[in-house]
Amino acid sequence: MKTRNATLGLVLLLLLAQCNTPVQQAELPKSTRYEDLVKLFKEWRVFQQPELKNGVPDYSTAAMQKQHEALKSWQQRLNNFDTTAWPVSHQVDWYIVRAEMNGLDFDHRVMRPWERDPAFYKTLWMDRSDVPAHEGPAHAAIIDLWKYPFPLSTENKEKLLNQLRAIAPLNEQAKVNLTGNAKDLWIAGIRDIKTQSRDLESLLSLPGISDQADLVTVIKEAIQSTDDLATWLEQQSTSKTGPSGIGKENYTWYQKNVHLVPLTWEDEVLLLKRELARAWNGLKLEEHNNRHLPELKPADTPEAFAALAERSAKSLLTFLEKDEIVTVKDYFEPALRAHLGGFVPADKRNFFVIGMHHDPRPLYSHFYHWFELARMDIESHASEIRREPLLYNIFDSRNEGTATAVEEMFMQAGLYNDDPRVREIVYIMVAQRAARGLGSLYAHANEMTMEQAGKIHADYTPRGWMKVEKELLIFEQHLYLRQPGYGTSYITGKYLLENTLAEFARMKEMQQQPFRVKEFFDQLNAVGCIPISLGHWEMTGDRSPVDSALR
Repeated sequence: MKTRNATLGLVLLLLLAQCNTPVQQAELPKSTRYEDLVKLFKEWRVFQQPELKNGVPDYSTAAMQKQHEALKSWQQRLNNFDTTAWPVSHQVDWYIVRAEMNGLDFDHRVMRPWERDPAFYKTLWMDRSDVPAHEGPAHAAIIDLWKYPFPLSTENKEKLLNQLRAIAPLNEQAKVNLTGNAKDLWIAGIRDIKTQSRDLESLLSLPGISDQADLVTVIKEAIQSTDDLATWLEQQSTSKTGPSGIGKENYTWYQKNVHLVPLTWEDEVLLLKRELARAWNGLKLEEHNNRHLPELKPADTPEAFAALAERSAKSLLTFLEKDEIVTVKDYFEPALRAHLGGFVPADKRNFFVIGMHHDPRPLYSHFYHWFELARMDIESHASEIRREPLLYNIFDSRNEGTATAVEEMFMQAGLYNDDPRVREIVYIMVAQRAARGLGSLYAHANEMTMEQAGKIHADYTPRGWMKVEKELLIFEQHLYLRQPGYGTSYITGKYLLENTLAEFARMKEMQQQPFRVKEFFDQLNAVGCIPISLGHWEMTGDRSPVDSALR
């Protein structure tokens, strides 16, 4: 009797266990429809946003834990697609969604910006970034003030009013959520919060604001709340003693599984050291070659700079079109002209402004950024998954890498045949990107503090151009500590783009077809602002960079 009862009990336990076992991925029907991926993507983007609590994003411990637990089911749904018969462009879109989901997972497991990063709670953004989305982590209720024309319409006034009302409760939430011990992130983040207070103050002088009593009241409340948060952060800062980097292993996982960069932390150190040495060599040999030419003299008056900027803009645009570098669209010229810059006195110039006052064309080449953003605004991508900016700065290897690569590519294609000394600026800029990226790698490995990383950044930039204005140095190293991989993306993306061009050219040669620079850049533009490894696959059929990233 005891044996029979024991057997019956075991059967009942097994039945109960089956009832409580979640449906396994293998039991779900496989989807082979690309349309289902697009549908999942749209639903995913809604889920990725935190839930609202009284109209404010909720980053509390409970809310974040709930979101992370639910993420697993989204990853299961994605992994249940059978993409083997899909064209490469559709398979690429699947990997984009996968990368974004991995980004949210990494945020919860490692980054936890709502807990470790005071700058995460910055709400007001005065200017548009030169990449598809804001650089670094940002919360879900940011205010892009640059999107508002002033004076405000009635509709825009109500929209801005509601957005500004979220600042105070978010600041209060920050005081509860920020429990991390990342010293450098904490201290540098105070600067961002104080900047927000000054930016809010500047709103009061914008056209039409002083006439709106309710708007003025909310702005002043936001200023007071932001000042209170800055004071609280300063009070807490003395207790912060921990590292801010994520460590080598986490860094490598993030680069490979989120940004789809097929490089380890160690690979990137080697690559950036190589680029730093190559840039210094290139600079010194250019200086030797140009030793009998007159040195470049920086513009020393507003009139001189305006003439230099005009001449440089025309030179670049003419070169791109007449030398058949890329299809020049109608929006290229206005996109560039909106960012030509203005005269800055010598004692106020930062690294980029110094170079720009000698000759702006290297920096204007980097402003390929603005061509890409104009294209996103005007020519919607056929893929809904690529139409909006990718999350977690996944676009960095594509956008920053391309903008950096074309500085040297345009030089090699003949942009500076009229003035070889400008080539020197290109090598100085490459060295600066390599030096600052190298510093950021050591900071993420917790082998250096942010200040020590900045010293590499400054000391290894030629001609002392990074030592004249400290704000840029702080801004860049802080950003790279907040967003792993961003500081290196200029050089790693450049490297990956050069590999793509090489494979594209090799493929053409194997097919006995001519290689045309214009065809390459037009195809690069057509794939959109996605990781270079994915663009490489779509443009050449070679998916080895993606496979290498996911090994």
